Amino acid sequence: MDLGGLFRSTDLDIRLEDRNTFRFLTDKDRNLSLGDEYAFIVLTDTHIKEGNAYGFENLASVIDKDVAFAVVMGDITQNGQRQDLQKFIDIAGTLGVPCYPVLGNHDIYFNNWPVWRDLIGSSSYRINGSNTTLFILDSANTFFGKFQLDRLDQELKTAAPHVFVFTHANLFVKSIEDQQQLTDIRERARIMSLLEGRCEAMFMGHVHKRIIKTRGGVQYITIEDFRSTKIYCRVQVSPKGLTYTFKKLGD
Repeated sequence: MDLGGLFRSTDLDIRLEDRNTFRFLTDKDRNLSLGDEYAFIVLTDTHIKEGNAYGFENLASVIDKDVAFAVVMGDITQNGQRQDLQKFIDIAGTLGVPCYPVLGNHDIYFNNWPVWRDLIGSSSYRINGSNTTLFILDSANTFFGKFQLDRLDQELKTAAPHVFVFTHANLFVKSIEDQQQLTDIRERARIMSLLEGRCEAMFMGHVHKRIIKTRGGVQYITIEDFRSTKIYCRVQVSPKGLTYTFKKLGD
């Protein structure tokens, strides 16, 4: 772990000032055209470092005609270096589908938020689809903040029938020995209350473990890190509901 970078990051309020700023995602990326049935790919914690993407560059091999988009849920880089975030952008450009980046704590190490802002843009944003709404939330400081949750509450009222939420910090842990999780349990209670009956699934990373819970009809899915496992989640959406499978890249 880069401990020096851990103590040299940025504040959430500063990052949220740049909401609705998009450098990487195009207008088409932010307004998806989706049919009644589609799939998407989710993975997390690639930790790209010094140009090593740990196999992420091979993700295009599993993007078939049913996959509409992909999401990478934070700690895309090890320490927020420009060349490593550019590596992600270059790889994302090979996928043939929109790839939505989520900000993680490692991505703002060493005060590198300006790198993300300049190359990616917003750290908290909404993606609209014909029948689906995606909410990407900034939890890089392991909390959401009142403003972001208030905004989510309002925007859920105009969301499409299918709603999915993606963020970096996990709401749940496997045991009391796990230290990495959302720091304010009151925020966990609030976001779960907001999502009940309004969201199908919330996806998370950060803890490098797979944790699956169902609360209030919402599936909370924490995915293990891609860097060491090469695991990704393929999600299938249809009028019958949501199904998902975990796969290892290369198998």
